[in-house]
Amino acid sequence: MRKNYVAVLDIRSSEITSVVGERGVNNTFIIKSKYTCAYDGYAEGELLDVNGFISAVSEIVRNTLTSASGIKTFYVGVPGEFLKLVNTDKVLTFQSAKKIHKSDLQTLGRMSAPPVEEGWRTIRHSCLYYVLSDKRKVIDPVGSVSDSVQGRFCFFKCANVFIDCLMEAFKKFREIQNINLIPMNFAEAMYLIEPENRDECAVLFDLGYISSTYSIVCGNGLLFSESFSVGIGHVAFYLMSELDIPYEVATTFLSTVNLNAKEKLSSQEECIFEGKTYSFSTVTLRDRIREGLDGICETIEECKQNFSGRNIDGKPLLITGEGVNTIRGTVDHISGRLVKNVEVTAPKVPYYDKPQFASLFSLLDTALGDAAK
Repeated sequence: MRKNYVAVLDIRSSEITSVVGERGVNNTFIIKSKYTCAYDGYAEGELLDVNGFISAVSEIVRNTLTSASGIKTFYVGVPGEFLKLVNTDKVLTFQSAKKIHKSDLQTLGRMSAPPVEEGWRTIRHSCLYYVLSDKRKVIDPVGSVSDSVQGRFCFFKCANVFIDCLMEAFKKFREIQNINLIPMNFAEAMYLIEPENRDECAVLFDLGYISSTYSIVCGNGLLFSESFSVGIGHVAFYLMSELDIPYEVATTFLSTVNLNAKEKLSSQEECIFEGKTYSFSTVTLRDRIREGLDGICETIEECKQNFSGRNIDGKPLLITGEGVNTIRGTVDHISGRLVKNVEVTAPKVPYYDKPQFASLFSLLDTALGDAAK
């Protein structure tokens, strides 16, 4: 395999996707192969079917290795459900003013590391910003003259139980020599949000199928991130419970109802499943779907309340993930319910410029950056 290709594994809460790709012109990507496999997912920080997860990962890795020879490293995105974010703030002082070198920042990073915690492994860290002795806040202080440098860091810890399951899936592939873990909330924040928008904080919400993640982004890292086991699939489950219909019928109605449409009160929606016809008024379906989305909105509000670092009331909610386009009108409903500007963010890649591809291309972008180093 050409050295400028990377292999990535995007683990979402309903399916796993692998891609082998490289950097194209104008920051686009060239995809060599792509495979997707459905599985049971995860919730409450646990895989719902461990053996099913291991089998799904093994199958998709096997297909990837068959299509592209020479792969020795896999970059794996770690979902927010299996991550713990730790922020630290440390100062490195010098005897007198001096030019700051990269080695000084490495020393500051080691000083800032949080204590080792049983059951968790630090997989990545990043500095949101640095502060010099004259109170200037900078992203890269190398070359600046100062008698001190302060760093606000974020460390990402991954649950060992997730790593163990992943290693079990990979152990049969002896050609894979390295598995690099990348926090998905970090990758999405760095790829989807422009640096100038991160400088004064940005709010990113990844609406998944079973699990979603709410993050406060600042500079080159995260100030806050919280994942919760509620997603667009739970709206289907709510519809199923309220109307006493099969789950497959509920998911079909999610894709047919438009929350913004103005149908007549007599309008009906129909779905045929296993020879039986299910029919409900469009108004009834729309009201139940809105109630399901309200549960997601309430959880977003709880996440906002749990963050006390800065005032983010005026910040738009940047939304992405496979749940965004499942129900037409989702973004407008969330915006109205939260009384907040909600903006959809997605990869700026031809044919893949949709929110459901955000995690995959964020992971690919981060992996290519890591490989280049």
